[in-house]
Amino acid sequence: MSTIKTGSFDTDNRSIQSISAFENALKQFDAAAQILKLSPNQIAVIKQPRKVVEVKLPIRMDDGRIEVFTSYRVQHNIARGPAKGGVRFHPAVNLDEVKALAFWMTFKCATVGIPMGGGKGGVIVDPAKLSMGELERLSRRYFAELIDMFGPDRDVPAPDVGTNPQIMCWFMDTFSMHNGDYLPAVVTGKPLEVGGSEGRGEATAQGMVYCLREAAKHLKFDIKKASVAVQGFGNAGSNSAKLLASDGARIIAISDVSGAFHNPDGIDIEAALKHVSEHRTLNGFETTGKAERMHDPMKLLELPVDILIPAALENQITHSNADRIQARVIAECANGPITPRADEVLDKKGTFIIPDILCNAGGVTVSYFEWVQNRMGYYWDLEHVQSDLKQIMTRSFQNVLSTSLKHNISMRVAAFVLAIERVTRAAEMRGLYA
Repeated sequence: MSTIKTGSFDTDNRSIQSISAFENALKQFDAAAQILKLSPNQIAVIKQPRKVVEVKLPIRMDDGRIEVFTSYRVQHNIARGPAKGGVRFHPAVNLDEVKALAFWMTFKCATVGIPMGGGKGGVIVDPAKLSMGELERLSRRYFAELIDMFGPDRDVPAPDVGTNPQIMCWFMDTFSMHNGDYLPAVVTGKPLEVGGSEGRGEATAQGMVYCLREAAKHLKFDIKKASVAVQGFGNAGSNSAKLLASDGARIIAISDVSGAFHNPDGIDIEAALKHVSEHRTLNGFETTGKAERMHDPMKLLELPVDILIPAALENQITHSNADRIQARVIAECANGPITPRADEVLDKKGTFIIPDILCNAGGVTVSYFEWVQNRMGYYWDLEHVQSDLKQIMTRSFQNVLSTSLKHNISMRVAAFVLAIERVTRAAEMRGLYA
């Protein structure tokens, strides 16, 4: 089985290199299914992915040679609506990861009440090594090879790690050209000029902030006095830092692939954003941003902060470092950043975790808004988008919190209890076609 690699160790003496993201996802499912007392038949219908596709993509490179890229698309469940989920361009993409991400998307949509299911895609590639022309040819070939899976009522992709609004535009154009129509609702996360939605860029971070504000009320702390560490400075992480800084929080550490940077007095986030816009990464920020480079970037997770935001990749907090996590609240902007064994340690410590299928659902929520706007041909202003997003995220947080308190279970298990119950009901009402 393909694996996620991070280079530390978990409780069963396996390297994290051998920990399966999909196995972790299934463990999360099992914990909630046990509380719901699901029957074997109910579990059989909704637990495993419904469709898994692997495609080889031959692409002519600028120098004339042909390179073949491996790609995937997984549809986990469509009981509540068409599959929804991003496409990831990254050298570490593997089928196990894509299956896990599709699984989480099914229950993320259900947690916040969006009428869609779970899907995910990926291509094993480092997009930074491709020219613009090579990137366009790869993007179009991916969508063309899998075109029978996609459609506004079938499967609606979106950006993820390594992809962006321009790539979504190429996806949409490829689908539209094959069908002879203008069909913007086939993908979300597009540029505004071709049917994108206001507020989509910062939606994941904005949804997380709405959850954090509710958590602060519940736990009785002031975000304006909170210290924050953010792992990952891509779209979700950088916007999280920006929004929380504007709320008055003190961002004391940030990181990306180039390293981690720390200033206990607070980092100038506008300076960090400017640095990344000019240099693509945070590399060198210690010379311009009045922040010290951390010797070990993973130590960012262990800093004594009020709020920790993992906004990078899966399996970052494991049994090997969970007991050293000092944050009072962890807001999961990334998908699957905490392993199930680490969850147990953090639960015993009393760490309040806002789980990924709730915390980072702002992105798919505004993607859903974009899909709705595309189908209506009527577009909302930013105020409308943020008002609806706030309502959905606030209500969803309170529903999960109420379930957590009612059953005396963690927020993660509570989110899965709510989501699995909704997916199960939909599947049973639809029945089996035979």
